[in-house]
Amino acid sequence: MATIKPFKGIRPKTELASQVAALPYDVYNSAEARAAVAKNPLSFLNIDRAETQFPDGTSPYLPEVYEKARDLFWSQVKDGLYIQDEKPCYYVYELIMDGRSQVGLVACASIDDYQNEIIKKHENTRAEKEIDRIKHVGVMEAQTGPIFLAYRFNETIDKEIQKARANAPLYDFTCDDGVTHRAWLIDNETSVNIIRKAFEGMKDIYIADGHHRCASAVKVGLRLREENPGYTGEEEFNFFLSVLFPDEQLMIMDYNRVVKDLNGLSEEEFLQKVEKIYTVKELGSEYVKPSKKGEVAMLLSDTWYLLTVRPEYTSVDPIQGLDVSILQNNVLSPVLGITDPKTDDRIDFVGGIRGYEELKKRVHTDCKAAFGMYPTSIHELFDVADAHLLMPPKSTWFEPKLRSGLFIHSIKKEN
Repeated sequence: MATIKPFKGIRPKTELASQVAALPYDVYNSAEARAAVAKNPLSFLNIDRAETQFPDGTSPYLPEVYEKARDLFWSQVKDGLYIQDEKPCYYVYELIMDGRSQVGLVACASIDDYQNEIIKKHENTRAEKEIDRIKHVGVMEAQTGPIFLAYRFNETIDKEIQKARANAPLYDFTCDDGVTHRAWLIDNETSVNIIRKAFEGMKDIYIADGHHRCASAVKVGLRLREENPGYTGEEEFNFFLSVLFPDEQLMIMDYNRVVKDLNGLSEEEFLQKVEKIYTVKELGSEYVKPSKKGEVAMLLSDTWYLLTVRPEYTSVDPIQGLDVSILQNNVLSPVLGITDPKTDDRIDFVGGIRGYEELKKRVHTDCKAAFGMYPTSIHELFDVADAHLLMPPKSTWFEPKLRSGLFIHSIKKEN
């Protein structure tokens, strides 16, 4: 039984939403964050990356940086740049990229559901990556970046979402990257109860993206429980900000690989070894995108090849059967000597959003070969999580990215 509850969202005034909305804090380096803030002073990066408010070179991990984020945000709430809804609500959040719509529900998920593995993960988290967001959430007393969750399609929830979308939206704007963002309010008590009850009938919800943010939010909640031994379980710190999408709405893009050398092999020798694992079709200078599971587009010098895995190398195992695992276990590791893709600097990863031209560019600059993957499916992700296993690194690339700053969840005691 999943607890997905409404909350009194803090959100920007309608006319400011397009200026506030920002990509997740971790897609920027410090210089990029400073440039974005200089261009748009209302960007939520002011708060998510508060080192932008200090001289260049200031560490983002100083106590005064987190305190600045807190002071700036709550002063903007006080000044009316943000408003807080008076009663707990759900929110509908639509993103449109390249004409494709993706519609989710903004709500709060339970830290107990995470602890009890009703909310399932497919990645491990590293403590050092959690520390920053633990401090950010704890000092701010607010969760600012929603966790990207997925669930199997539910007709009851979908009907309530479609009802909300028939009304005028709270927000409707298009960002510089061409992605349109729309949002609606669900505050009708009947609809809220229907949605909440529908989620109570689910036993599986999945983290699609944001494992570190999720783990950080949970750890803050657990710490606050220790500091408040009389807690009831209903306090806001027992829940974390999420956007939940049904499986059929989600698009996972390819997450591609480039390697910097062929481990001493000539291209001919390398091809011979690849041909033992895949059938190889030479394509020449024209790229052909993999069209089904088991296919890989490979670039050597100026020549593209279409690889199709031989049947004996496929697997029904949820991990070993992934295309990225087949490539890693049978080519990258034994042939190229890349045994740990998380730490080996001879391999790099290129998100599918960059297109095949980026693979071509890398092979013509600092790499010897590129592998264009067929995207991992959402149901492969579900299978891995259901088996309590972990995806290989860089297996999924979700687009479009959720914007931060549109919905904030306060965990202050008075809320």
